[in-house]
Amino acid sequence: MQKQTALGHGLVNLAAIHHNLSVPELYEHAIRQGEGTIADGGAFVAITGSHTGRSPKDKYIVRDSVTEASVNWGDVNIPVTEAVFDMVHQRMLAYLQGRPAYVVDVFAGADPEFRLPVRVVTEQAWHNLFARNMFIRPKPEELVGFAPEMTILQAPGLVAMPEFDGLRTSTFVLVNFKKRLVLIGGTSYAGEIKKSVFGYLNYILPDRGVLPMHCSANIGKDGKSAVFFGLSGTGKTTLSADASRTLIGDDEHGWSDRGIFNFEGGCYAKVIKLSKTAEPEIWDTTRRFGTVLENVVLERATRIADLDDGSLTENTRACYPLDFIPNASETGMADHPDTVIMLTADAFGVLPPISRLSPEQAMYHFLSGYTARVAGTEKGLGSEPQATFSTCFGAPFMPRHPTVYAKMLGERIARNKVKCWLVNTGWSGGAYGVGERIRIAHTRAMVRAALDGNLAEQSMQRDGHFGLHVPEGVPDVPTDVLHAKRTWTDGRAYDEAARQVAKRFEVNFRQFEGHVDADIKAAGIYAAA
Repeated sequence: MQKQTALGHGLVNLAAIHHNLSVPELYEHAIRQGEGTIADGGAFVAITGSHTGRSPKDKYIVRDSVTEASVNWGDVNIPVTEAVFDMVHQRMLAYLQGRPAYVVDVFAGADPEFRLPVRVVTEQAWHNLFARNMFIRPKPEELVGFAPEMTILQAPGLVAMPEFDGLRTSTFVLVNFKKRLVLIGGTSYAGEIKKSVFGYLNYILPDRGVLPMHCSANIGKDGKSAVFFGLSGTGKTTLSADASRTLIGDDEHGWSDRGIFNFEGGCYAKVIKLSKTAEPEIWDTTRRFGTVLENVVLERATRIADLDDGSLTENTRACYPLDFIPNASETGMADHPDTVIMLTADAFGVLPPISRLSPEQAMYHFLSGYTARVAGTEKGLGSEPQATFSTCFGAPFMPRHPTVYAKMLGERIARNKVKCWLVNTGWSGGAYGVGERIRIAHTRAMVRAALDGNLAEQSMQRDGHFGLHVPEGVPDVPTDVLHAKRTWTDGRAYDEAARQVAKRFEVNFRQFEGHVDADIKAAGIYAAA
């Protein structure tokens, strides 16, 4: 038992406080307590039960004097009263009494000027290992007098009582900005910890002049950086983990007046059907001590991870420190990007694989955030992708109004003369179930051409349905692949499907028309009569 230390937030009478344990120590605790198994190669494997993805409808923000006028309340940012939060908090404190607590102190934000000290307190050792991997690990001297500005209390074994608490289900993620405290219960899915920190940063950083972004980022040999916006399953992690470029991070970054910086110290990659050939850097992490594999099936006798097995969920994950990637940045920081790539996985197979965006189109597509949510990334999605619009390519994590983030992005694109592209990593030759996923080799070739700057000088052909400008040629990509309609056997069926998607864009953007300039509206997508 370690010496009891004051953790704050009312935590008392704990059986033990295991503070900032090493990776081997956390493994020992987790295995001894039956929290998971060890795969061939050394990765720790945890099964999360019924929750194999986030539960966005069970996330609440306390509505109080701090948040009343600053949070964009609605279906995404669901309000809860201070009284309900305090009641659940007291119940969690009672639940944790007599139990050991695993505590890790970390930073969120590679730029020292903007980094957030975070304390994560978990019921189980493996969740603490996850948090240790996921965020920036302080140097020993930085732990002396560590003062958290945000605390997460996570207890999967504690469930809410909906009829008593007034919550929707037994699962809860409660965020209190005034108390700088997040409560997570009723779910073992580790991604709730990660995204709670991201949501917190998305709330506080705009006031400090930093644009928080749901994106990956990397740097070329010429020192020029690029950011990749996109939701889960669109290819942020895969496309940014390019052996020819230095990886800054795979999911969350800030863009300040002096450049971009990673929020995290680790990666949380989807690994279903991961290819050793196509994605060797990520594949190697799944066979390494220190990695946490979430809901990955092991072969019974050999304990070899079967990354093709989606029987538990399609949302299988690997969480590993950023330095497990050979070409990862040591600083997590870079100069202003010269390229922005917006990723979408178009389930209808009608968007071009790559198209150049004007600054106004970039703002439009950032606010639209069109993609296909992939099964398993959220609880209750079913077995097939569903087309959706997630503003800023991360609506579930954006507490403020979307135009706050869009305005900041537009200013940075203009100031730094950034080239913008829309890349479709979804389907070609037909909709999901008929067509095929665009080959990753073709997508990589298109992204490579966009990043080296030459593609912007190529001749473009304007798409008739979406007003997008499609390059007439890309090295190592068949010309027909670049034009979505040519990959369909039935041109009329393509036109009808494209009209339907255009209509979805048109209807979705009505919510923003009163908040944007006329040139952005004019750059929008409108269905043909």
